[in-house]
Amino acid sequence: MSKTDPIADYLTRIRNATRAKHRKVDIPASNLKREITRILQQEHYIKNHIVIEDDKQSFIRIYLKYGDDNESVISGLQRISTPGYRRYVGKQTIPRVYNNFGISIMTTSQGVMTGQEAKRRGVGGEILCYVW
Repeated sequence: MSKTDPIADYLTRIRNATRAKHRKVDIPASNLKREITRILQQEHYIKNHIVIEDDKQSFIRIYLKYGDDNESVISGLQRISTPGYRRYVGKQTIPRVYNNFGISIMTTSQGVMTGQEAKRRGVGGEILCYVW
């Protein structure tokens, strides 16, 4: 378990669960992880998610989405900005992921959003990850 980069741990848990064809995965919750999960559901990369409250720490249970051929909807996840090397972009230089077949998830001054939403609102920020 990664203690220095919880977002990389989050992405790795989802990646491993999709490769193992699991239907759901539990991830320790934080506000940032909840927002990333909300975006994944909004963009139809996952079926659903629920937050399970516990005495120690709450968990996010993510229900993964698969196609008719039992292939995961999520083909890949890539961490971009890391704790040791933050990657910031301006509103003009927000990258396209796989020629707009994927999304970038960003933190901006207006909250966590996709790269397309940030471009539409005219704000830049830190690129957390790519999902395709």
